[in-house]
Amino acid sequence: MSESATKSLGQGYLAKPPSGRGPGVLVLHPWWGLTDFVRGVCDRLAKEGFVAFAPDLYHGPTAATIEEAERLESTLTIAQIRTDLALAVIELRAQPGVADHSLGLIGFSLGAFHGLELAAERGVDFGAVVVYYGARDAAYEKAHAAFLGHFAETDPYASDAEVKEFEERLRAAGRDVTIHVYPGTGHWFFEEDRKDAYNPEAARLSWDRTIAFLKKQLR
Repeated sequence: MSESATKSLGQGYLAKPPSGRGPGVLVLHPWWGLTDFVRGVCDRLAKEGFVAFAPDLYHGPTAATIEEAERLESTLTIAQIRTDLALAVIELRAQPGVADHSLGLIGFSLGAFHGLELAAERGVDFGAVVVYYGARDAAYEKAHAAFLGHFAETDPYASDAEVKEFEERLRAAGRDVTIHVYPGTGHWFFEEDRKDAYNPEAARLSWDRTIAFLKKQLR
């Protein structure tokens, strides 16, 4: 993408379509941090006509191993995460052509966990929420978004019971929700830089579903 289409902000990464305008999508990184994979997701969204912004919850560092990721995650505080995400919404809203649209959100694992609370608490700001292998309870009765979930068949971080409970809570709150479980996959199946977990077929199918969902809900 051209230099005018993408840029690194103080605490995040922004990618815009060639027109510079489009519905905004917040991209929340997994516990590895704001890696090239996450920037790549933003660039792919921009090619589909969205303005994508990924805030950096770690403010610089990234992790390559589970041990490093656990250490980085342990440095986060709820107060700081909420502040960073509130600022990220402001930054995304400030982009031309975004303010009048409902926002989308894509969260991966750690990002999904905190993104679900954000989408519930911010209500009318979000029209579409996509989560990859991340579920939780939240005040979903406050949400206005439709929800799309992508989950692995075998996942120690998101059990079948947790995914089922997540779906039931969304439905009980009157939310539109679609859940997909991908056979033969584990946690991080979408992330091509996780060679031990990446599943190209599931990644491609989930991405196609994500783009169709965002275009339907945000346009």
